[in-house]
Amino acid sequence: RALLIGINYVGQSGELSGCQNDVLNMKEYLVDVLGFKEKNIALLMDDGEHARPNGSNIIDAFQHLASLSKSGDAVYFHYSGHGGKLRDTSGDEDDGYDETIIPVDYKTYGQIRDDVLYKKLIGAFSKGVTVTATMDCCHSGTVLDLPYKFLANSGSSEMTLDQGVDLDTLQEFASELELEGRWLLPCIGVILLLALIAVAFWLIFGFFDLV
Repeated sequence: RALLIGINYVGQSGELSGCQNDVLNMKEYLVDVLGFKEKNIALLMDDGEHARPNGSNIIDAFQHLASLSKSGDAVYFHYSGHGGKLRDTSGDEDDGYDETIIPVDYKTYGQIRDDVLYKKLIGAFSKGVTVTATMDCCHSGTVLDLPYKFLANSGSSEMTLDQGVDLDTLQEFASELELEGRWLLPCIGVILLLALIAVAFWLIFGFFDLV
């Protein structure tokens, strides 16, 4: 599966010109070279033809992608657009700033922080899902809040722990996600039980009303 987001910010200040083309080219590569099926590729673009890459749609797309992906699946995520920085409010950033991606409706929705990207996208995948992400934007180096990094010019062929990452905060995020998962099934069970009770009452009392 793949999620590709390309935002040119058409008609806005800071308009870009190549982000939509990036997405279309990447889709072609995924289908023609890697064998992805078009039905498994979601596109968000501000071209008037695809789903609009506003804040709500982006978050929904993250959650949908994660919910469909199971252990053993290969997932590709591509973002091409503006990136930014905002003052950190959770205390997990060594430099005091959260990295962000900027949806097309950022003036009203705001920017999407790296904390949200970690919770709604990275941390939401099931264990065993392989995810490759390309972040074609400014401040992209740590925008996914991953604890390990690879520097091509470091002389090393291995990833190293990013000393600026607060592992305790990431663990808290992971614990929150795990807790949400534990509550989900019981909640679904309660909803189904209430639905069955409602149907039973309708069948019983509705039957007597008819009689």
